[in-house]
Amino acid sequence: MILRAEFTTEPFEGEGEPPAHAVAARDCLRAAGLEPEFGPLGTSITGDREAVLPALAAVLDTVLDNGGHRITLQVSVGNADEGQV
Repeated sequence: MILRAEFTTEPFEGEGEPPAHAVAARDCLRAAGLEPEFGPLGTSITGDREAVLPALAAVLDTVLDNGGHRITLQVSVGNADEGQV
């Protein structure tokens, strides 16, 4: 099963370098063998359920350990835009 996850972490910071908790989340996903789309409005990943769900659990811990105080997470099955499940 393919999953797509999108999340944001807070606190947001103004312009400049991304906050440490956001960078830590990105790096956590890379360490899990996933290649996240990382941007100023959030992070997203697509992959097998077996890879994505454990990586997301690690992301939650990592964000909280690095100063994040809110994580907004959405997980979808397949690619809804393409009608793929």
